[in-house]
Amino acid sequence: MASGRHMTVVLVLVAALGVFIATDPLRLSPLAELPDFKAKAVVPPLPRPDTVLFPRDHLNKLQNSSHVRFLRGIMGPESLAFDSAGRGPYTGIADGRIMRWDGPIVGWTTFATLYPNGTESCKPQFPPVANLTNEHVCGRPLGIHFMKQTGELYIADAYHGLRVVGPHGGEAKLVVGQADGIPFHFTNDVEISSDGVIYFTDSSSNYDRRRFFLAAFSGDDTGRLLSYNPFTNEVKVLCKGIQFPNGLALSKEESFLVVAETTTCRLSRFWLKGDKAGTLETFVQLPGPPDNVRANEAGDFWVAIHCRQNFLGWLAFSSPWMRYAILKLPVPLSRIYPFFLGGKPHALVMRYDSEGNILEVLEDQTGKLVKLISEVEERNGELWLGSVLMPYVAVYSRQGSSA
Repeated sequence: MASGRHMTVVLVLVAALGVFIATDPLRLSPLAELPDFKAKAVVPPLPRPDTVLFPRDHLNKLQNSSHVRFLRGIMGPESLAFDSAGRGPYTGIADGRIMRWDGPIVGWTTFATLYPNGTESCKPQFPPVANLTNEHVCGRPLGIHFMKQTGELYIADAYHGLRVVGPHGGEAKLVVGQADGIPFHFTNDVEISSDGVIYFTDSSSNYDRRRFFLAAFSGDDTGRLLSYNPFTNEVKVLCKGIQFPNGLALSKEESFLVVAETTTCRLSRFWLKGDKAGTLETFVQLPGPPDNVRANEAGDFWVAIHCRQNFLGWLAFSSPWMRYAILKLPVPLSRIYPFFLGGKPHALVMRYDSEGNILEVLEDQTGKLVKLISEVEERNGELWLGSVLMPYVAVYSRQGSSA
């Protein structure tokens, strides 16, 4: 009898807990602030992590052959670029500035801003810090790319759209803020063709950068791939309905664009020429959600992968109702997000050829030296590694490793 009463008490408590979570009377769940949240199916479905075997870097080369530069001199260097004179790197940081490295004596200098000079809420601090409260005012530079013909730097401003600044820097002007009447909510990366056409991504029409986790976790499919012709000012939506389009890279012949899709954990290929022109198809499946992708001089593609997807991540992304249920828990997003990092934050980059074959895998499996890489820029035998979340740039010497 006693055991029966105990079981009844347990069942009542479980039921009460279920009602408490479902109704959220104290508004403790992330969904309390998101009454219109809807979770959508991930298309195509993600393969189970144990059914696709991706190679590992058992030598942990990023940990053993990299060095961290500029520690705390910058914050959140998402993307890296060098100008035609070899100066740099240039990078956008969390407070809305584009910085340029001018050597060890001068250090970092402000090359450009996404906001007018004198904007009090955007006043830089040292060392630089994230300014999440005013990010929508100050702007947040993500992908950056130089146009070789003019020396102009094009910038994906996460909150306002596509910006450009001249070769001498200054305040970056907005050139495109919407397409087809829909404002950009999450401008993410930019790529430029040899004839000067600008390609860029808008990751979501519903979520801004501060809610990047929700943009992926919801399965939001309002992402767009676009082009801008600076000579005619024409803006085109090349493809829409993409789940979190992120980084971009042109093939060597410029016959297709590689598009990193964060939610679907894949690289897609958007054809620009040939019989398939205007179509999007899977290029390669990845072991985790990608950020930026960059082509090297040989025409290979370096992709920065935020983390290796774990079983919990796969399970959640396989089921919209499970993702909804997780967000009904009285747990802040800041506590939910780490569970989907594949364990401890770490670093993973992969190199693919133009046919989608894996050529190289580099890791810091424990995140001891580098972690959460957002971009790989190959230059003179080195890989420059940016991170939208970390206060440094790491440099990996390929000449000093067995790669």
